[in-house]
Amino acid sequence: MTLSKDAKQDIIRQFQRDSNDTGSPEVQIALLTSRIEYLTEHLREHKKDEHSRRGLLILVGQRRRHLNYMRRKQPDKYAEIVNTLGLRH
Repeated sequence: MTLSKDAKQDIIRQFQRDSNDTGSPEVQIALLTSRIEYLTEHLREHKKDEHSRRGLLILVGQRRRHLNYMRRKQPDKYAEIVNTLGLRH
């Protein structure tokens, strides 16, 4: 199961740039992070679920590409979102 509609809207509201923003890199990174966290918990319980593991790796790659883009284009926003989501230690 993925995010509920309400949970997704809460994440979008928290990271959007303006009231109509649903696709900015910040929003996409936050949504991908929540899906990654869900799949990580799922895989802790279902260790042999290779199909979900592949999906998780695809999501991590997408998030990495978005983060690389943000680091190149908007370093200040990059640092802010990494700290907010707690991605890098």
